Amino acid sequence: MKLDTQYAIERTMELLDVDSPTGYTHDVGQMLMERLREMGFAPVRTRKGCVVCPLGGQEHPLTLAAHVDTLGLMVRQIKPDGRLAFTTLGGPSLQAVETENVTVITREGKRYTGVVELKNASKHVNRELDAEARSDATLEILLDEDVSNQQAVQDLGIAVGDVVCLEPRAKVTPSGFIRSRFLDDKLSAGMLLALAKGVACGEVRPAREITLFFSVYEEVGHGASAGLPQQTEDLIVEDMGCVGEGLSCREQQVSICAKDSSGPYDYAMTSELISLAKENGIDYAVDVYPAYGSDAGAALRSGMDIRYALIGAGVYASHGYERSHVRGVENTLRLIEAYVERPGN
Repeated sequence: MKLDTQYAIERTMELLDVDSPTGYTHDVGQMLMERLREMGFAPVRTRKGCVVCPLGGQEHPLTLAAHVDTLGLMVRQIKPDGRLAFTTLGGPSLQAVETENVTVITREGKRYTGVVELKNASKHVNRELDAEARSDATLEILLDEDVSNQQAVQDLGIAVGDVVCLEPRAKVTPSGFIRSRFLDDKLSAGMLLALAKGVACGEVRPAREITLFFSVYEEVGHGASAGLPQQTEDLIVEDMGCVGEGLSCREQQVSICAKDSSGPYDYAMTSELISLAKENGIDYAVDVYPAYGSDAGAALRSGMDIRYALIGAGVYASHGYERSHVRGVENTLRLIEAYVERPGN
């Protein structure tokens, strides 16, 4: 295997350490630009903030895409008692958001920590605590500041529209499990950086023209609707592989998606990926995702005439506190490597 699994995980951890909820992605984009420039590439940023990086090669252009925007929250109201009501950025599981540590970032760049709690969250006071619904109407943010009224919060510089970032809590266990929020999709972005490193070092020799595309609005549906190279013939979206009841994928595998909620992926291209996995002894699964959409759908809705496929390392507990495995990363990298070095049609 030519691609560096450990490097992919290191870059993933670095990306996870940068707050980047949808709409607040400048810093993570800047990190991508710096890492790619260090390798000798010439990445550019679109007006929307996506990062596009040609890796070289000739003919039959292939683009590999991942997204670096994450789920998050936004201040919706400062309540009379100094607590914050919020709206969601993307679709986080609110059951998993409850009791999560957060950081509120003001327009001036000030940062304040806090925690998400249910209203009247004391078990010894609220006998109905366990039965109450969790929603953006029943959960609220408690700031780690001595504030008890609206004016005191405003005096801190906090206002409606401020971004609220959830703590990732990233770690890799001795047994190889990777646990963190936002493995969807920073784990994939880390793997694409490993591909760039492999090409830069001459370990991987693309058999066709290759471009990396990092989108920043995938979680709200329009990530790849603009900015993909117009000459793209094939698009591989690397996003999380779903793990859950009714699906065959495990965290240790690479998942190849045959269909998601927007419809089937390109039959021929998906078949090529399956054949490569078989030929190379890659541990893989083919699944249909019941509640999923990707940047491929955004690209197609924008009118691009491309073939398109979706792969990714298996991830459990999507949009919550997610879990994958080092072997899932390795199998995904092996499939990427095999496809990139395969001549185009």
